[in-house]
Amino acid sequence: MAMKVAVLGAGTMGNGIAQVFAQGGHAVVLRDLDGKALDRAMGQVDKSLGKLVEKGKLAADDRTASLGRIKATTSLDDVASADLVVEAVVENLQVKQQVFGELDRLTAPSAILASNTSSISITKLGAATRRPDKVIGMHFMNPVPLMALVEVIRGQATSDETMATVMDLSRALGKTPVEVNDFPGFVANRVLMPMINEAIFAVYEGVATPEAIDQVMKLGMNHPMGPLTLADFIGLDVCLAILEVLHDGLGDPKYRPCPLLRRMVDAGWLGRKSGRGFYTYA
Repeated sequence: MAMKVAVLGAGTMGNGIAQVFAQGGHAVVLRDLDGKALDRAMGQVDKSLGKLVEKGKLAADDRTASLGRIKATTSLDDVASADLVVEAVVENLQVKQQVFGELDRLTAPSAILASNTSSISITKLGAATRRPDKVIGMHFMNPVPLMALVEVIRGQATSDETMATVMDLSRALGKTPVEVNDFPGFVANRVLMPMINEAIFAVYEGVATPEAIDQVMKLGMNHPMGPLTLADFIGLDVCLAILEVLHDGLGDPKYRPCPLLRRMVDAGWLGRKSGRGFYTYA
C-alpha cells in the first residue's frame, strides 16, 4: 500500500532513505533547513538511480518515476500530511527530542514517527510525544539503496501494531528487517563500535599501522573493508558520538572512546567527509 512518507534531513542517510521509499512507490517529502543540502541530495538520488539503471537493476522509466515521487522542501508544514515520518537529522538526543515534539504537534495522531538513529534511545524519543506507541526506530545501513538490513527498534511503549506495520513496510521496500529492543547502540553499533574503537587503540598504542590493521581484518576475518577504513566512511565524529552513548548508557568502561579518536575529532579529521581521517582522501 502506497503511503505518504516524510524524511527529515537531506544528508547521506536521508537522501538514501528518500530514494528507497520513492523506488517502493511511495510519495516522499524530503525536508531540510538548508536548500543547498536539498539540491545536493536530489543530485545524489538522481546519480544513484542512474547507477542502478546502468547495472540493469532498474528500468529507465522507473528512474524517472522514482525521482518524480520526491518533493524537496525547506518547509516543515509540508510534512504535516505524512502517514510515516523518518527522522534522519544530527545524532543528538536534544535535537531529536525537539524534532519529535514538533512532529507530534504537526502530524495526524495516526502517523508513525520513526527515527534512523544509530544509537539513541527510542523510548526517550517516544516520551517527547503524546503517541509513544507510534514511535519506533528504523535504522537503515549506509549506503541505504544497496544495504539490505533495517534494524527495527522497539521502544518501551512501541505497540505491536506499529512494529508489524514497519516490519511489513521494510520487507515491501526489499529490505530485511530485524527486530531489536531499545538498548544503547542496539545490535549493529553495540558490536561494531567496540571493534572500531579497539582498532583505534591498536594504532594509538603502536601495535600496527592503520593499513596493517585493516589488512589483517580483511584477509584474516573476511571483512569487506577494514575497521579503520569503515570508521573513516562512517565519520569519526559519528563513531565518537555512538561510543559516548554506549559508555554513558551502559556505564561499562569497555566502551570508553580511545583518546586518539577524541583528538582526531578535535582536529577536524573526521574521515572521508573532511578529506582526512586514518587515511587521506582527494
